[in-house]
Amino acid sequence: MQTSGQYIYAIADNSVKNAFGPIGIQGKEVHVVCSGQIAAVLSDFSEKRLRPERRNLAAHNAVIKKIMEEETVLPMAFGTLADDMDHVMTILKNNESIFRDELDQVRGKVEMGVRVGVDLPNVFEYYVNKHHELTQLRDRILTLQHASSQLDKIELGRVFERILNEERERHTSYVKKVLKPYCDDIIENPPRDEREVMHLACLIKRENQKKFEEAIFEAAKLFNNDFTFDFNGPWAPHHFISMNIEA
Repeated sequence: MQTSGQYIYAIADNSVKNAFGPIGIQGKEVHVVCSGQIAAVLSDFSEKRLRPERRNLAAHNAVIKKIMEEETVLPMAFGTLADDMDHVMTILKNNESIFRDELDQVRGKVEMGVRVGVDLPNVFEYYVNKHHELTQLRDRILTLQHASSQLDKIELGRVFERILNEERERHTSYVKKVLKPYCDDIIENPPRDEREVMHLACLIKRENQKKFEEAIFEAAKLFNNDFTFDFNGPWAPHHFISMNIEA
């Protein structure tokens, strides 16, 4: 682990302001260094270890949020460290074209998150009651009781998984169709658990945020009260940048 250096929060255009005050990790001053048309947003780092503690994560995210109020940013992953300022300048010079291309891709855009879930205590019973195929399999196993085999239960689980994914695909298609006119790109993230129907990351132009939020409410009208909608943001476009940085 290094004992001193520079913590890198984000990459931005060289028009980004020079200082943001003591809002960085460890309460350090956040400053900017430029090379060509790009800039790195940094703070000094002087500890032996950097732990993903809540206060450190909060400071990392707060700096990125502050920058993106006025600038397009490429957020760096938590814990991105450079040995010293010379190392930072080397990274900027060696990767300037990559950074410029990525900035151009997301310029003037932000990320919004959308989650849809089933708001019921028993998701399995919800789908059993909706699908005759599942109902028959479940009732067969209950009727057999001790005579039912492990294979029967595996088959029930397999059919449930297939129907769950088919339902997710169908619902996601509905929502994406409503949101698409206001999005430059949409990424589908894996659901966290059985209750989650979809988890979308949406890249939108800043000026489209109000229309996008209105579209969320329109999409929600396609669902009954068994479903919940949650949207959050704006965030830096974490899901829409892909950089192989040459140090």
